[in-house]
Formats: sequence, structure tokens, C-alpha cells
Amino acid sequence: MPLTAKVAHADLHFWEEPCISGKNGSGTVFFSGCTLRCVYCQNYQISHEKAGRFVSVQQLAEIFKDLEERGAHNINLVNPTHYIDAIKRTLKIYHPKIPIVYNSGGYDKESIIKENIFDIYLLDLKYLSECSALKYSGAADYPQVATKAIKAAYGLTGKPVYDENGIMRRGLIVRHLVLPRATREAISVAEWFKDNTPDAVLSVMAQYVPMYKAGEHPEINRRITEREYEKVLNRIMELNIENVYIQQMASASEQYIPHFNMI
Repeated sequence: MPLTAKVAHADLHFWEEPCISGKNGSGTVFFSGCTLRCVYCQNYQISHEKAGRFVSVQQLAEIFKDLEERGAHNINLVNPTHYIDAIKRTLKIYHPKIPIVYNSGGYDKESIIKENIFDIYLLDLKYLSECSALKYSGAADYPQVATKAIKAAYGLTGKPVYDENGIMRRGLIVRHLVLPRATREAISVAEWFKDNTPDAVLSVMAQYVPMYKAGEHPEINRRITEREYEKVLNRIMELNIENVYIQQMASASEQYIPHFNMI
């Protein structure tokens, strides 16, 4: 992708974690392109096919301002990694008074996180297995890169800070999407979280829907079962992790995927 930011969608988003979406919604900006190549990506139109339109830093600042004026609890930047320069220049033009969320797949340079220009970090920890990371996301070094980024974010934020309505003002949320036949991977992620970022928030998602090229991998070409998800949750309970978001199995639906309409 070029240096100029490309945006696929910007709107109030109500399907993030409750402390992010709240009642008013999260002011979410979906950027085009991605640092990963996940074969099951639900946003493949923008991550792989790069749908969207280019916006100047002034236009991006106006998007931030509009979302803030509409009552967004935060400005939620999805896949911001490769546009970090444009985002920094935008924030010099207009810096919202609400928190800025860095929402990524976790494949981020530690140095970017340590710049400490964001309030909330919503980072995936997709795999701790290099084999899975290479097979499904095209990045064998993902476990090393993502764990460094998450530790850096945790070092900056520590315990989450919330306002009087339970909306996060500062903190770290570590997300893990449970894949079919990957309960061992999910349990490893929970154990790593307990050992390394225990005061952060863990979000264990059951919303996997096979999309994009998942059909080329029969083992992940289905939704997860209740038994698989319960196995992961039981281990999380054993670990006594305090701050955990879980999902209903009904969350595995395409209805929760945004329509990317800024094309």
C-alpha cells in the first residue's frame, strides 16, 4: 500500500467488546490492506482485495471529527499499521478528545507500539505456533512479533482504566479467535496471557465463520463446535483469569460483518 491512507468504511460500530462499543458505538475506521494474509479473513474485500478510497490527512481528520461529534466513545483504527505515518500527521491536524484505539492483527513492530501515541491497544494473538501462523496467515514469525508487540502495549497501559460508565479510557485487550480443531492453540494463548499480561483484558471469540479461502483448508472449513469452545473456557476458568470477554455461539454469523461502503 502507498503512504496515502486508503479507507474502506467509517461508521459507528456496535459489535466490539462492550467496553469499546458501549451504548453509542465505537467510531471505527477500517483501513484497506493488511500486514497479514489470513486465508479465512472475514474482511478480505479490504485486507486482500484492497477495496476503499484514498483520503488525505485533512479528510481523515474530518472523519475523526465527524465520528466524535456523532457521539462515538472512541476512534477505533482497524488495520492501522501500514498507515502509521498518515495517522500521526492526521492527529497533528486534529486530535479527538476521546480515546484512540489501535486495533490490529498483532503483527506490529514493537517500535510503533512504544511510540505511545494511542490510548487503547486491541491486539490479536492469533497463534503461538509458527506452523499455524505460516499456513494460515503467511507469517512464520508471527508468534515472536505479536508477543513482543503485546508486551510493549502492556508495559505502556498496565491495568485498564474505565470511565464511570464502564467504557475503557486506556488499556490493552488481547483477542483470540478460536479456530476449528485448534483448542490446544487457544489454551496456549490463554496460558501465555496469564503469564505475561494478567491485568489486561482477554477476549476469546467464538465468531469464526469460514470465508475467503478457508475452503482450501478442510480442517478449518466449518464453524467451531460448542464442545471446542467450552473446552477453552474451562481452561480459562482453571487459570482464574479475571478480565475475560466471551461470546455466544450465535456470534458466528456474517450479519456482524460491516458493509464496506466507502469504495
